[in-house]
Parts: sequence; C-alpha cells; structure tokens
Amino acid sequence: MNDVVKPVELSGRCLCGAVTVTATVTNPILRACHCEMCQQQTSSVFVNIQTDQDSTNVNGPIKIYKSSDWAERAFCEVCGSTLWYGTAHDGARNLAAGLFENAGGAKMALAYFTDQCPQGYALSGDHEKLTRQQTLAKFAPDQGEKK
Repeated sequence: MNDVVKPVELSGRCLCGAVTVTATVTNPILRACHCEMCQQQTSSVFVNIQTDQDSTNVNGPIKIYKSSDWAERAFCEVCGSTLWYGTAHDGARNLAAGLFENAGGAKMALAYFTDQCPQGYALSGDHEKLTRQQTLAKFAPDQGEKK
C-alpha cells in the first residue's frame, strides 16, 4: 500500500485580522527559536510551522524588519502580530504558528538556540534541541564562532 501524504491548506490571520495568511502544509511540524532576537520580538519563544516552500500567500499591511545580514522578521503594521521569520539566502518564510488555529495541528519537532532559553519557559518533550553553535552551523555557518 502506498501512503501518499496530501498537502493541507491552512488559513490564518493576525490578532486584528488586517493580515490574512494561507499556506499548504505537507509535513506539519513546529519549530521553536530561543535566540535573543526572538525573545526580544515576542517576549518569549518564537514558534513557527513548517509550510511548503512557495505556498505562502499573505495579504494586508505588513512591515518587514531586516534583523541581520541573513534574516528578516515581519509583523502586522496595525496590531504588531508576528507574521514570520525569513531567511535571505532562500527566501523562506517561517510562519508564526499562532496565526493558525491550534497551531495548524502540528507537533513540536525542533528547538533552536536552546542554550539561550531562559529557564522559566524551557519546552519539555523529546524534540530535537540545538544549541546556538549547532543552529548557526546549520543555517549561517559564516556567523558562528571562529576556532
């Protein structure tokens, strides 16, 4: 028997509803980032849902902030809701899981910058947990510590 996984379309919105988002999800997993920038932006951890590349459609008043040489962050211009974290090298948009009801039904699979996570809100579970050095090696090897 051949189990073919079909993409599911998710629809979501920001807090005020001014920004609407649709995307397809074939592999519904959540990823959490504990880096200092995500903590400053969200006052917590940034949780995103893995969506299918190039399936995202966003409409509404969006502001984009270039947070580093290799990344950007987007938010609703009206209510300030976090919309995505994007990477410059591939144009990927990692959509905020909170835009979608029940976080799109996805489960936590991966956490980044776990060594920078405040003890007060560490995530439990058996998902993969990468330190700062491991995260940079994976996504921005030229930004890591020099040996």
